[in-house]
Amino acid sequence: MIAKNNNFGMYQRVALIISSIIPFFIWGPFFPDLIVSVSSLVFVFLIIKEHNFRFLTVKPLILFFSFCVCCILSSILSENILFSLKSSLFYFRIGLFSCVIWYLIENDKSLLRYFYYVLIICFSFLVIDGYTQFFLGENIFGMKISNPYNRISSLFGDELIMGSYLSRLFPLLFALFIIKKKNKYEIYFIGILFILVDILIFISGERTAFFFLNLSTIFIIIFIKEYQKFRIFTFIVAFFFIGAITLGGNSEYKNRMVFEPLKSIGIFAETDKKYFFTLHHHNLFKVGLNMFYDKPLLGHGPKMFRVKCSDDKYDEGVHSCDTHPHNFYVQLLSETGILGFSFLFTAFCYVIYCSFKQFKSIIFKEKRFLTDYQVCLLAGILITVWPLSPNGNFFNNWLSIIYSLPIGFYLHSIYGINKNKVLNVVS
Repeated sequence: MIAKNNNFGMYQRVALIISSIIPFFIWGPFFPDLIVSVSSLVFVFLIIKEHNFRFLTVKPLILFFSFCVCCILSSILSENILFSLKSSLFYFRIGLFSCVIWYLIENDKSLLRYFYYVLIICFSFLVIDGYTQFFLGENIFGMKISNPYNRISSLFGDELIMGSYLSRLFPLLFALFIIKKKNKYEIYFIGILFILVDILIFISGERTAFFFLNLSTIFIIIFIKEYQKFRIFTFIVAFFFIGAITLGGNSEYKNRMVFEPLKSIGIFAETDKKYFFTLHHHNLFKVGLNMFYDKPLLGHGPKMFRVKCSDDKYDEGVHSCDTHPHNFYVQLLSETGILGFSFLFTAFCYVIYCSFKQFKSIIFKEKRFLTDYQVCLLAGILITVWPLSPNGNFFNNWLSIIYSLPIGFYLHSIYGINKNKVLNVVS
C-alpha cells in the first residue's frame, strides 16, 4: 500500500470522504461542490484552531487569492453585479480545497491510497461500461447512445464529458501509480487499463480530451525516468488500435477526429479560410477579444460573456455568442481583463519553467529537478493551463474542482513538511 496505518482515525475518515469526490464527478457537480465547500470550511476552522496558517502563505496560494480578489472586484464593477458575483464570490473555495488535500496528506498518507484505488475502480468501471455501450449500443444499465453523433458517454449520458473526465484525471492516476508499491501482476493490469483508457478517450469523440491525453502523455514520457518505457509501450499499443479504428472504414471517427480538425485549419478545406479550431470557436474568440479591448484592465466581470456577447459592437456574425468563449485565456481576458489573465498565464509560465529545468537536468545528467511523481502531477496542471485548445467555462464548478485535484498533491510535494516520505515510497 502507499501508506500503512492501522488506526482508522479522523484523518482517514475525512480522506475517505474526500476521495469519494472521484465517483461523484460522474453524477454531476452537486456532490463534488458540497464536499469542496464543507471540507474547505472545516479546513479553515482547523487551521485557526491550530494557529497553522502556513498552508495559505505559500506563493501559489497568495497568487490564487489575489486572483479571487481581482474577480470579485471585476464583478462589483460589472453591469450586473449579483449575476457576476455568483461565479466569483466563493471561488476561493477551489484554492482552499487544494490546501485540504495537502493538509490531509501531511497528517495521514491514507488519502494517497484511497485516491489511487478509487481512481482504479472508476476508470475500470468506465472502461467496462464504455466498451459495452460502444459494441452493443447501450451500456450495462441500458442507457442508449442518444446523441446525433453516436458518441459514447457511459454514465455521463448527454453530457458527453467521459473523455474529459478520463483525460483530466489520468495524470493523477499515473502519479499515484508511480509511488505505489506494487507487484508485477498489478503492473500488467495497469498497463492494460492504460491502453483501454487511451482508446476509450478516442472513441468518445472528444477531440479536446484526446488532445489533452496526448499532451500529458508526451510530457510525461519526455520527463519521467522509471516508467518511461512502460508508458511508451502502452501508448504505442493504444495507437495501433486507434489507427485500426480510424483506417478500418469507420467514417464517423475518421471525419470527427481527423478530417474536421484538419479542415478547420485549412487542410483539406474547400475554401482558403482558416479558423482557430472551428468557425464557431473562431468567432467566439474574436468576440472575447473585442470585449477585452473595450475593458482591458478588469474586463466585464465573471459570467458576463454570455450577457455581453450579443451586443452589436462585439458581434462577429454567425455563431458568435455563447455562455463562454470556449478558451480559458480568452474568457479571462474578456471577463477579468489583463489582471485576471495574468494569473493563468503566470501558472503556464511556471509549468514551462519547470519543464526547462527538468530538461536541463536530464541533458546534463544532474539530479532531476522534478521527481517522476511531480512530473505526472505537473502534466495534470499543464492540460489546465495550456492556451492553445478549446475549453469549457473557467468558473464551472465541475471543471474547477477537477483541475484543483493535482494542484493539492503537487503543493504537498513542494511545500509539505514530510514530502520526502511520500516521494521516496518506491525507491
